[in-house]
Amino acid sequence: MQEKFTPPFSGELLSKRKKLRRELLESGADFIDKRIAILGGSTTHDIKDALELFLLHHGIRCTFYESEYAQYWQDAMFPNPELEAFRPDIIYIHTSNRNISRYPLLSECAEEVDALLEAEFAKFSGMWDRLRQVYACPVIQNNFEYPFWRLLGNRDAADFHGRVHFLTRLNLRFAQYSQENDSFFINDVNYLSASYGLEQWSDPFYWHMYKYALALPAIPYLAHSVANIIKSLYGKNKKAFALDLDNTLWGGIVGDDGAENLQVGQETSMGQVYSEFQEYIKAHKQLGVILNVVSKNETENAMAGLNRPDMTLKPDDFIMIKANWEPKSQNIIDIAHTLSLLPESFVFVDDNPAEREIVRQQIPNAAVPEIGEQPERYIRAIDRMGYFEVTQLSGDDAARNEMYQQNAARSRAEVSFADYGEYLQSLGMQAEIQAFAPMYLSRIAQLTNKSNQFNLTTRRFTQAEIEAVAQDDRYITLYGKLVDRFGDNGVVSVAIGEILQKPEGSLCDITLWLMSCRVLKRDMEFAMMDELVRQCQTRGISRIVGHYYPTAKNAMVKDFYTAEGFTLDCEDEQGNRSYHLDIPSDYPPKNRYIAVNHAGEACGSVTSILSKEETINDKRDRV
Repeated sequence: MQEKFTPPFSGELLSKRKKLRRELLESGADFIDKRIAILGGSTTHDIKDALELFLLHHGIRCTFYESEYAQYWQDAMFPNPELEAFRPDIIYIHTSNRNISRYPLLSECAEEVDALLEAEFAKFSGMWDRLRQVYACPVIQNNFEYPFWRLLGNRDAADFHGRVHFLTRLNLRFAQYSQENDSFFINDVNYLSASYGLEQWSDPFYWHMYKYALALPAIPYLAHSVANIIKSLYGKNKKAFALDLDNTLWGGIVGDDGAENLQVGQETSMGQVYSEFQEYIKAHKQLGVILNVVSKNETENAMAGLNRPDMTLKPDDFIMIKANWEPKSQNIIDIAHTLSLLPESFVFVDDNPAEREIVRQQIPNAAVPEIGEQPERYIRAIDRMGYFEVTQLSGDDAARNEMYQQNAARSRAEVSFADYGEYLQSLGMQAEIQAFAPMYLSRIAQLTNKSNQFNLTTRRFTQAEIEAVAQDDRYITLYGKLVDRFGDNGVVSVAIGEILQKPEGSLCDITLWLMSCRVLKRDMEFAMMDELVRQCQTRGISRIVGHYYPTAKNAMVKDFYTAEGFTLDCEDEQGNRSYHLDIPSDYPPKNRYIAVNHAGEACGSVTSILSKEETINDKRDRV
C-alpha cells in the first residue's frame, strides 16, 4: 500500500479511489476523526477524493464540507448555517491565479498597481480574518502558481506591470500574513507547480473543459502537499532517521574498501554527491529530527568511516549508532525502545532493496523511502515525501537532539546506581508547573497532537483551542517543565481539567493528560497530580474525575489512575474507563524527587538548581 502514496503518483489514486478507500478503512489503523471544509475557487471534487485517501493513509479519517463551484469567498464572508453546523476542524482554501480579480494594465502607474495589489490582498486577508473569528480553526491557503504566459517575456518578472511580478509580490504578502498569524498555513502551489512543470500543471485544457485550476494528473501532488500540512498539525510527522552507512551515507563498503577509500568529500564527483546528501540529512537536526545509524558492520569499521575528516556527519551527530550484524528492523525497534519512541516514528534509509523490504514487513508503519540506485536522487526521494513537514517550529524542536543526548547520558548514569530512588535524587530535578502561559501555548498545542503513548484521552487541540481554554475560568490548566543536572527537558507534560457543577458539589473532570515519554518514571506524573490536587483544593473542589480511552498506542497508561489512587467507576466493552478521586483533606503528596516551583518564577538553570541541592554521599561522582 505504501508505494501507492509515493511519488510519482499513478492514475490509480483517482481511478481506483473507492477500492483504495475501502482497503485503508479496513486496515485496522488507529484513526483520528476530523472535519475538513474545502472552499474552492475552481472544481474541487477530485481534490477532495485524493485528499481523503492521503489522510486515511496518515491515519486521519475525515468528513468533508465542499463549497459550490467558485463560491469560496461567499462561503467565508457571509453567514453560512451549513458550514457553521459542520464545525470544521480545518479549512482549506483552494484558489489559483485564475481567481485573481484583475492584473495590472500597462497604462497604470506604480501607485495604481500598488493599490490594485493591496485590494487583492485585502480580499483574501479579510476572508482569513473572518474565518478565524467565526470558526477558530487552522486555515490552509494556496499561494499562487505563476501564469503560463508572459506578456513582457523575461521583463514580466521585474516590471511592476508584469503578472509574474504581481503574483510574486502577492505571494510574499501571503507569506508575511502567515508569519504574523498562528494557525494559518501556506500550501506552496508556487513550488509544487514549478517542481511538477508549470506548462503541464497549468494545462488550459483542464480549465476550459472541467474548470480545474490544475491538470488532472497533478491533483495527487496537490492533495499530498495539503495532507502533509494536516498530518503535521495532528502529530503524524516522523521523528527520527535510521540510516544505513555503506553506499548510503558514503560510497563503498567500509569493511572491504577501508575508510581511506570511501567515496565522500570534494575530490570526486560521486564523493560530492554523498557529501551533499550528508549535508541534507544533517540539516534536519535543526528541526529536532533525531539521527541514528543502523548498519551491518563492525563497530570499529563504522566509526572509522564516520571519523574521516571529510565526513559532514560525525559520530556526535547521531543519538545512537547500531553497527552490528543483527537484523536492522530489530535495531530500529531497540533504538525506539531506548529513546521512548514508537518504531513507526522512524524513516529508514538504505540503498539495499532487500533491507528496505524487510523493514517494511517487520515495522509496517515505519517510512521506508524508495531511494533507488542513484545517490544523486536520494535527497529528492526523501524530501518530496514531507515526512517532517513543519507547521510549528518551537525552541524545543530545535533543542530536541540535545535533549535526547542528555537522555542518553541519564541512561548511562542510571546503571551506576544500585537504588533507583538514589539515582532520581542525584538528578537534582526541578519542575515548573503552572497554568498555561502565552510563551508556551505553541509547544502545548504541539504536544497535544504529538503525544500518543502517555496520553489518557488522546484529545487533540489546535493552538486556537488551547488559547481559548487558557482564558476560560471553567478550566484548570497545567503545563510541566522539567530540568535536571543534565539539561532542560522543556515542556513535557500538559493537563486540562474542566470544572463541572454537580448537585453534590463541583468536580474537576480531566479532559486531557499527557506527558512526553522521554521523562517517564521520573516522578513527573506524580508532581503534576500533586499540583492538580492543590489547584482543586484552592478552588474548594473535592472530587477529581479521570478517563482512560484506549488506543493502539496508549496501553502503557491503562492503569495510571489506579496507581494514582483513583477508584474505577465503570468500563465499557471497548475498554473506556472512568475513575474518581475524592481528595482527602490530608492528601499526601506522591512526588518524592522533584522540587516544584509554584510561584510563577521561571525554573533556574541547571547549575543554579544543583547549587541548591545537597550532595548525596558523593554518589554523583559515580555517574
